[in-house]
Amino acid sequence: MPNDIDLLIELALREDIGAGDVTAEYFVPDSKLVRAMMLVKADGVIAGLEVAEKVIRLVDPELLVKLLKVDGDSVAYGDHVMQIEGSAKSILTAERTALNFAQRLSGVATKTATFVQRVQGTKVQVLDTRKTTPGWRMLEKAAVISGGGMNHRMGLYDRAMVKDNHLVAESGLSDLQVAIDTLKAEKPAVQVELEADTLAQVQGFLSLRGVDYILLDNMSNDQLEQAVAMRGTAGPRLEASGGVNLDSIASIAATGVDFISVGALTHSAVALDISLEFFDL
Repeated sequence: MPNDIDLLIELALREDIGAGDVTAEYFVPDSKLVRAMMLVKADGVIAGLEVAEKVIRLVDPELLVKLLKVDGDSVAYGDHVMQIEGSAKSILTAERTALNFAQRLSGVATKTATFVQRVQGTKVQVLDTRKTTPGWRMLEKAAVISGGGMNHRMGLYDRAMVKDNHLVAESGLSDLQVAIDTLKAEKPAVQVELEADTLAQVQGFLSLRGVDYILLDNMSNDQLEQAVAMRGTAGPRLEASGGVNLDSIASIAATGVDFISVGALTHSAVALDISLEFFDL
């Protein structure tokens, strides 16, 4: 985990604990030792366990933590995914923050897995987007991987994605080619993706050098099939996007596109129900 994840965890703990956990301080004896089991209360895909473990160890390095599952494992109601032993006071202080991370990230992984299952048997890869919780992007994109999906660009820095609003500034294909050539010369590792709203744009973009991907935005399945035929067996890889849901993704995959990006993987994921059960030692 990168250092900024440590900062995120520290901020989350500071937000929850503040000046101190008054409930644990006044109502839980210092000497009380327990075993706590992290219990999954719904079927899904687990993610965020290493983050939850880090939360617990930051609260109290003396707690004994054992992971019983790993990120990406399928889980069912009643499964235990983590065991924690030690001070009841410390575990109770860490409980909510650790569960918040595990629940949210498992929700993203579970949501991703449901979409990936719908395109099994095709060549399509399911991508996430930048529609992530601010500050959580690295974690949520890791959860997408746990669910069987793939990451799109991480941010504005690792892929040039020229969308309709950017194209307003360009006067035509020749200016677009100049911009692509300049970028490739100065930053050869950066890939280029162009957004097309029409098949006419697809045709024009296919004539350009240095285009790695074409985003087919809100196109019908018939238009997607035509775009795939226009591209042929060589050329930029094609990504379908816009209004994708569980009912439509299989038919979109059947058109022959290479990728389908789904913002709902992160912006509409529902937290997986996970809790802690306490037992006396």
